[in-house]
Amino acid sequence: MGGTGVFSDDRKRAYLNPEGADRPLKSPVPYERLLAARRYRLGRLRAQLAAHDCTAILLYDPVNIRYAFDCSNMQVWTAHNAIRYALIFADGPGIMFEFKGCKHLSEGLEGIDEIRDAIAWLFMSAGDRAQERLTRWSGEIGDLMRQHGGGNRRLAIDKLEPVGLKALEDRGIAFVEGQELTEQARAIKSADEIALMRWTIRVCEAGMARIHEHSRPGVTEQELWAHLHFENARSGGDWLETKLLTCGPRTNPWYQECSDRACQAGEMIAFDTDMIGPYGYCADLSRSWTCGQVPMTNTQRRLYATALEQIEHNLALIRPGLDFADFNDKSWRIPDRHLDYRYSLAVHGVGMADEWPVVPLHPDFASAQSGRFEAGMVVCVESLIGEQGSESVKLETQVLVTETGTERLDSFPWEDI
Repeated sequence: MGGTGVFSDDRKRAYLNPEGADRPLKSPVPYERLLAARRYRLGRLRAQLAAHDCTAILLYDPVNIRYAFDCSNMQVWTAHNAIRYALIFADGPGIMFEFKGCKHLSEGLEGIDEIRDAIAWLFMSAGDRAQERLTRWSGEIGDLMRQHGGGNRRLAIDKLEPVGLKALEDRGIAFVEGQELTEQARAIKSADEIALMRWTIRVCEAGMARIHEHSRPGVTEQELWAHLHFENARSGGDWLETKLLTCGPRTNPWYQECSDRACQAGEMIAFDTDMIGPYGYCADLSRSWTCGQVPMTNTQRRLYATALEQIEHNLALIRPGLDFADFNDKSWRIPDRHLDYRYSLAVHGVGMADEWPVVPLHPDFASAQSGRFEAGMVVCVESLIGEQGSESVKLETQVLVTETGTERLDSFPWEDI
């Protein structure tokens, strides 16, 4: 290897949007593949309902609604205001309850059999009429369960306010924890989903290239972060889940959000995209490089090499059928000097957001969930390396678990150390 500590600009410039500063990237994915992905996803949910003997599932999480029906409406706002919801029967209709005045957003989607007005019963929207609306809401859900449930009163729910759950139980509806169903459904991707995800990653990497182009002395962390927002938004993406881009001493400890601090020449710039992009899929990638493309110091090179070693070691282990416990036993061991500055995860699932499974780093594995890697999963392999008084290096790659191992979905270059 060797070299100056950074790739030449040309290798990263190749990922810039070729349409330039004034045009969005245009997806090459045929519409038929989007339609096929929609059918597959709804089928996955219904298969989970059948496996858990549930009549239906009630969805409030906007990411789950997007997964089921591919309809979106004020995604971030509705994540904390329970205003719209979906009711999907295992052997019956898929019903979208849309925010008042927004039914047209769900029209024409083949997975939706009926669109109704949502009943908003949260105090924010209902005030002192909340109980009245709650009664109407639970009555409507109860009537639909009787009409389409065939006597089965088991209803899976992904998330719901406590008073809503009590109102349903008072009507004889049996609650089934729905997050397990949605996470299991979302875990295995179809080839059509992967095509959509590849495009989100392409858009993300164009944004990363913009960050690299502007990583010059004097630029602020927030200015750099805005370049990813810009490329995502103009190419049809949704939002960024975090604000994790920092430079120099603010890279350690990790999880500081981007600020108005100006980056200095030679400082490490580290970021984690957490980007919900086109088609609603997530590109969760991390890179680190020096401000101004200054050659890395010996310490920076050592930290970077250690982080890349962790990524490559753990990536080589993953294959279908490998238990998480077996993966942990064989996983890369973080040196003591980096232990207190570690990232908590070795691997996690990703789809329309960060998803199940979550495999902790070995010092934290004692409380890990059981499970195994399966073909069709998409997972992110992560590393965060720092030590006392140093900067941090954050790296992450997104991979498809195949029948024989893994295939990396991102290709934005690592640094040449």
